[in-house]
Amino acid sequence: MTGFSLAFSQTKDLFKQAATNVSLCEILRGLEKESLRITPQGTLAKTPHPSTLGSALTHPKITTDYSEALLEFITPPLKDTKNLLNELNRIHRYTFAQIDSQKEMLWPSSMPCQLGKDDEIPVAQYGSSNSGKMKTVYRLGLGHRYGRSMQTIAGIHYNFSLPDSFWKALNDLHQPKSDESLQDFKTRGYFALIRNFRRYFWLLIYLFGASPAVCSCFINNRQHQLKLFPSAGHTHYLPFATSLRMGDLGYQSDAQKKLAVNYNNIQDYLRTLCHAITETHPAYSAIGLKDQEGHYQQLNDSLLQIENEFYSSIRPKRTTQRGETALQALRLRGVEYIEVRCVDLNPYEPLGITETQIQLMDAFLLYCVLSPSPETDEQEFYQGQENQRRIVNTGREPGLQLLRGENQVFMKDWALEILQDCLHCAELLDQSANSQSYQSAVREQINKIHQPESTPSAKILREMQEQKKSFYEYTHALAEQHAKYFSQQPLADDLLQEYTKLAEESLKEQAALEDNQTMSFDEYLQGYFAQYQACQCC
Repeated sequence: MTGFSLAFSQTKDLFKQAATNVSLCEILRGLEKESLRITPQGTLAKTPHPSTLGSALTHPKITTDYSEALLEFITPPLKDTKNLLNELNRIHRYTFAQIDSQKEMLWPSSMPCQLGKDDEIPVAQYGSSNSGKMKTVYRLGLGHRYGRSMQTIAGIHYNFSLPDSFWKALNDLHQPKSDESLQDFKTRGYFALIRNFRRYFWLLIYLFGASPAVCSCFINNRQHQLKLFPSAGHTHYLPFATSLRMGDLGYQSDAQKKLAVNYNNIQDYLRTLCHAITETHPAYSAIGLKDQEGHYQQLNDSLLQIENEFYSSIRPKRTTQRGETALQALRLRGVEYIEVRCVDLNPYEPLGITETQIQLMDAFLLYCVLSPSPETDEQEFYQGQENQRRIVNTGREPGLQLLRGENQVFMKDWALEILQDCLHCAELLDQSANSQSYQSAVREQINKIHQPESTPSAKILREMQEQKKSFYEYTHALAEQHAKYFSQQPLADDLLQEYTKLAEESLKEQAALEDNQTMSFDEYLQGYFAQYQACQCC
């Protein structure tokens, strides 16, 4: 049963009605923002995660991802976008106050600062508890498989959840007499959204891509097709690139390219990923599970150590319990929200993202769920990968064409078609918010289709050339501007005390986990991976 085949005009008109439009006020949004800690000289910070930021394992808002230097800020899910950005702002202000004592800053680009040798990049540490050890070993495994420089790439993850009232209205339209549970319908609906997202997310890369160049140190000993930047040294680029982070130099894996993950239903999705987690992969088997001293080098020798290793542009998500796999949570309780993972840091913004970007993504995601979403076959899966490659490397090239079914179409025409429908969704969101800002946000993006030079990727290259600055010099100047911006906004005493208490409580929570171990690490891993067997049989 696929459902989700009604015309966009039908679903759109449903949410024009006042009784159903109000459900859009209940959308929940969350942000996960990564940034590298750097020295004043613009090199990667080698210092441990600051204790004043709390425990990276248990702090609800400040953690690390991959490298010890890669901070990750997490907001709670909120309904109001301004409150969401205010929360992210407070996390930044507290963090800058702590790292300033070490004379450190945050790198504002998705592609990293100046890096030393691969083995000098510190892997994130999470303490001696079993769950903490597992997080560190996973990252050690990533280093063995892909190199540690890949663990210094940063991005913005956008979490998006539609309320039950929205899904009930949509369910009544699609299948008014069905006895399917609302949660099962929601799960199917989120997978329909994901299929459409994967068809169209190249548009987000074009609009928000902000990594057209890299520091030359990042590509040392790596195959690439980049060109030496003409106006400054130590920089490589592609003239029409949008987001090298989303290409072969970023969150990509040659080993995973043939892993065609099935998004047609939750059962096939679980089986596909669980198979990749439980079946030995020869190249990773050669690394070895443990070193000669018996220390783990990776969690397993499969294509994926855990599901997070699959570098997807979007993920179905369900809040997990401690020790529970993400796939087990999905199997038992269905999809709760989706996580968009293809957005670069906006280097011009101290927070790395703007309200306008969030509003465009809201309209885009609403379009994805309200539009017909046929099942995807393997051809379309690989076609999406090719479109992503073209947008990443040549997204602003005049006359660029993309694959669409059996044809090739001009990217500009297809983009305008999608954004026109997004504009209809923006009208629905503005109706619920009693505003015009969503439509304004979409129109701003339409201008970027007509004027490629107004995209972030084009602006970066243009200003680097005008200022005759390398990627490092240009981005380091922005880092200094952002540090000054936050230094002029100290937290009020009550907020400072609140964040200090959060940090202290997280350290106590980590200590309690370490003091109450009830099994060996080997036993912990055995129990953890047993959950994937259940997912394979679903």
